Amino acid sequence: MEQLSLFTLEKKKSTFSDICDKLGCDNNIPAWPDFFGRAIKNYLLNNHIETIRTLSLFSGAGGLDIGFNDVGFEIIESVEIEQKFCQTLKLNSGTGERFEKSKVNCIDIREFTGKHLGKIDFIIGGPPCQTFSAAGRRANGVLGTTDARGILFKEYVRLLQELSPIGFLFENVYGIIGVQRGKAWEEILKGFSEAGYKLYYRIVDSADYGVPQHRERLIIVGLKEGKFKFPRPTHGPDSIDNEPFYNAETAITGVCLTLDERKSGIGGRYGSFLDSIPPGLNYSFYTQKMGHPNPIFAWRSKFSDFLYKADPNMPVRTIKASGGAYTGPFHWDNRFFAYPEYKRLQTFPDDYKISGAKQIAIKQIGNSVPPQLARILAIAIRQQVFGTKFPFELSLLDETEELTFRKRKRQLTAIYQKKARMAIEAIKEKHPVLPDSHKYFCTMSDDFKFEKVKKEDAEYEVIVDWADLLKIGIRSTKESSRDSVIDIEIELNGKIWNMDIHRVKMEIFAMDMKAFTIAWKAFEHELVINSIKADIIQLNGYYQYPSNLKCECRIMRKIKYGNIICKVVKGESVAKLISSEQLSLCWDTTKKELVEIAEYLRKLGYEIRNHKTNPQIEEGYWLIPYAFPTLTPQSVQLRKSVK
Repeated sequence: MEQLSLFTLEKKKSTFSDICDKLGCDNNIPAWPDFFGRAIKNYLLNNHIETIRTLSLFSGAGGLDIGFNDVGFEIIESVEIEQKFCQTLKLNSGTGERFEKSKVNCIDIREFTGKHLGKIDFIIGGPPCQTFSAAGRRANGVLGTTDARGILFKEYVRLLQELSPIGFLFENVYGIIGVQRGKAWEEILKGFSEAGYKLYYRIVDSADYGVPQHRERLIIVGLKEGKFKFPRPTHGPDSIDNEPFYNAETAITGVCLTLDERKSGIGGRYGSFLDSIPPGLNYSFYTQKMGHPNPIFAWRSKFSDFLYKADPNMPVRTIKASGGAYTGPFHWDNRFFAYPEYKRLQTFPDDYKISGAKQIAIKQIGNSVPPQLARILAIAIRQQVFGTKFPFELSLLDETEELTFRKRKRQLTAIYQKKARMAIEAIKEKHPVLPDSHKYFCTMSDDFKFEKVKKEDAEYEVIVDWADLLKIGIRSTKESSRDSVIDIEIELNGKIWNMDIHRVKMEIFAMDMKAFTIAWKAFEHELVINSIKADIIQLNGYYQYPSNLKCECRIMRKIKYGNIICKVVKGESVAKLISSEQLSLCWDTTKKELVEIAEYLRKLGYEIRNHKTNPQIEEGYWLIPYAFPTLTPQSVQLRKSVK
């Protein structure tokens, strides 16, 4: 009965369509967040409602600032350390600009004091989030508050103690809660609480608040006095009237683009794969789990934005601040989104100026809080904390109410599989035909760039025999043994490629251990040129999952660390965190020799990690992700050292 009463009460609150009607602006049209922001601002001005003196910290390109400024939180000063972000803020500050009375401090926050500001009512901002991010977690843990960026929240606390505003809003990635088994989160809550604030926090998805982009963020609101409830989603299944999400196609309609910006195709090694991917899916379309007849990639072997193509009828996935050449979202017409389209997808106003070239500007957009999410949060704060009367009453969430965006997210795999099946049915299955046997000459640079060359420029000859057993022979052009020096045999577990071959044998006829790495590169080359797999990792599978390959290595001559190389190829102590004690026992060596051996293996192309290469790994522990060399010229690990 009580729940029914609550539901009935909420039905009386304003739906988002009601809110827009009362403000005199349209919704669900291209660029409606711009009109919404102006309508809120005009309402406050026309009704002579006082502004709230606000300090912005870690301002970035001003996403939070735009939203709060539109709702009457006057940005007195902003603090940002990165020059390009500062330049953007300055372009939008001063007479006649959005932040008319704002001063931009391009300074390290540790050098900033607010003693000259006088009375400050509110503080907004979110410290750098990379140290708590998903990318960090994928690299085997995150630094959290042990990283210099992770402790910047303490500067936020210092300024709260110094200025004692009525309240503040802190924004960050949701991963902050689980970092260091919750210790970082406890430290952050303790810091804010000891500064004299009662805390209210939730993880929210920006798509639930009218942004054409799914972007999960942790929001903390701290108050000296009073209580706060988070605003109910304005869009999606958790809204009062199930208001449809603001979709990507509607958002970018009407943006003027050049012919070059409309050009389809992204080029490069993986560019052609994008064409067949259905909108809403990513590289996983080409995996066995999705049912693809020629699974180029292994399941969960890439980030979710790799070759991700946006669905025009839905919000896009999170726009990243930076990424590789194949980092989505890509347009459903198989092209890059243009810079003004990125602004629309992040709900940045069309007329907001962002400094720098396209990639610099996109980085700033991707690092920002969507202004429309900020507007709704700012309205909720004004309504409850500052007693501002609007021509509508924003619906609020009860503290115990749970949002459903996480549940919906878990259901996506089944939806994606259905989409993939429909697309795969249209693919004509071809009976696999073995590639032609061939031979060629090659070289490999010190940074592991493998390439075919003319005989006179070659270091090695590669002989490839495609038959029931794939055989790859490696011979040096300088010295060669009649008998093989190293044999590597690979057994493929299960049907992981579209070939009637289950074993691979690589024979190395050279004492030079560079030939060992060349053999693996040559095998990978066959996978790539025959469109079997994108690389050898895709054949093996991502290291956090059971390997698809069973490898054996036999060394017939005396070679430095030969017994250890054989153990690594076999998978002993591979793909798991292992202590120095365990690794030295496995390798039958001393703990002191581990660094020397690890450096030797890295010279062979093995991606070996420890605390020096990845500070998030505890001292005294090691990680060898794969049983085979994986370093390339593009590898992040390439120029790191275990010493």
